[in-house]
Formats: sequence, C-alpha cells, structure tokens
Amino acid sequence: MKIAIIGVGTVGSAVATAVKNTGCVHEIVLFDRDGIRARAAAEDLGHAASFGFDVKISAVNNYRGIRGSDIVIIAAGANQKPSETRMDLLNKNADVIKDIIPRVMVNVDAKNVKIIILTNPLDVMVMLATKLSKLPAARVIGTGTMLDTARLRTILSRQLDVSTQSINAYVIGEHGDSSVVDWTAATVGALSLDDFCKQMKISLPETTRNTIAHRVRNAAYEIIRGRGATWDGIGAAAADLLRCIINDEHRILTVSTVTGTGNDMLAMSLPRIVGANGVTATLRPKLSATESSALRRSGKIIRKHYDEII
Repeated sequence: MKIAIIGVGTVGSAVATAVKNTGCVHEIVLFDRDGIRARAAAEDLGHAASFGFDVKISAVNNYRGIRGSDIVIIAAGANQKPSETRMDLLNKNADVIKDIIPRVMVNVDAKNVKIIILTNPLDVMVMLATKLSKLPAARVIGTGTMLDTARLRTILSRQLDVSTQSINAYVIGEHGDSSVVDWTAATVGALSLDDFCKQMKISLPETTRNTIAHRVRNAAYEIIRGRGATWDGIGAAAADLLRCIINDEHRILTVSTVTGTGNDMLAMSLPRIVGANGVTATLRPKLSATESSALRRSGKIIRKHYDEII
C-alpha cells in the first residue's frame, strides 16, 4: 500500500508519523513544494522507522513522484492562527485545493484512488475536492468530526469516570463552530447516557452538557493558543481513517463526504460506514428537534461558504 501525503508542514509531518506507526503501509511519499523540507522530513521519519515498521519513505517536490499511490492525503494549506476561525482560511485554502487536486488527478489511477482531506474549512474543501477530482463522493473523504467526537468522548470519560471505549457519542455537522453534539443518541455501554447517569447517580444537566459542547467546539482554539497549532489529534484521526480503509474494517466514523448534487450538494459529518471502497453507507442518528434544527443550520453555513468560492 502506497500513501502520498501532500503538504509536509506541522500537520502533514504529524500525519506521516501516525501513518507510519499503523504498520499498514509499505511506502509513504512526502510531497511539498519546498523540496528541502520534504527531504528533511523523509530523512527524519526514515530514521524513526528503523525502530518500528519497515516502511519506505521518500520525498518529492514534483507530482510525478506520487504515481502509484493508493490513497492521497491532502494536508496542505494555511493553518489556523490564534483568533482565527476555520472559515477565515476559506479563500486562501480554496486556492490551494484548486491548485493541488488537478495535479494529483493527472498522476493517480482515478478508478481506484481515495483522497483524504484534512485542509480547513474541511467540509467546504471536501465539496471542492469532489467537484474538481470528479471522483465518486464515496472516495473523497474528510476526517470531519472524528477529532471533535474524540474530544467529546474524552471529556465525557473524565466526567463519567468510564473508558472512552465504552462511550458512543457523536459530534456531527460542520467540523467547525456550528458542530452539533448528538446527546439524544449518546450511549454508555448498553445504556442511554441518561440511564447510565441515573444508575451511577451522576448529575449531567443541560447546563453541564452545554459547557461540554462549548469545550468541544473550542478545543482547537485553546490548543492553538497554547502551542501554536494542533497536530497530534488530527494526525491520529487521519491514521485511524486510513487504517479503516486499508483493512476494510467497516467501522462507523463521523467523516465528511458529499451527498446530493447541484444546489443540493453538501458535505458534512454524519456517522458513516467506512471500508476499502470508502464510504459505503450513511446513518441517520436519532436527534431531538433542537438538534435537528442545529444540524440544518450547520448545513446551511457550510453550503453558504461553498457558494462563495465557486
């Protein structure tokens, strides 16, 4: 399995490390316009590989070098800075995707390749990449709210004193400020969240849930304020999505992919079954009336910003 990573900045480097550590790939190609940076990253990662899985790692600054890649991960683009939202990156990162996708498609097998998008604002970039690549929507996948969902489960784990592995709770909609926590469908073990809290005598009122949702939406801002950027979380999310595809795991992940066509075209995160062919099914979770309204609002925000760049 050959993987190409486009963009070897902070995020791309973290993704490369996480992908290498899956043990699922035999070759990683690091592409960056800055050839010196790409070669340095490949050298460093190659040295690290000697302590773990045997992976061939190379660096290129010409798109011909990605030929033969089964999966292409797009990690290029401007990152958020303190005080910036993901949507503040809209126009400059749209230009990045418009430049990259046609060049990628000339050098890959369109019948089989999958593209994973990490560039923000993610849902809009998934829509743009799907349009430009002309690939089936199932094979252009954004990590979506995988990381948001992980943040939610981590916070709940600490609040409930139970492993994240026992919590099924999803963040859906935009990977951004309008994301929606689906409290209605949340479960702990075989119990609804409410039943679990009742049995364990844990108080989780609406005010606490609102605080948790706020913390989930603002986690990236806090991390950026403290260390300048986020990279470990998204690296792990990208590697988990990659592993799910390579191993044909058919796991349910909250990834972003396009549904609909024309004016109804929209990418947002919902629980989706992911395997070797990409997204194979989309699930419609149980939502309250308030959550349904918030999800519709989230979709309108994504579509509005997409219409600004086409």
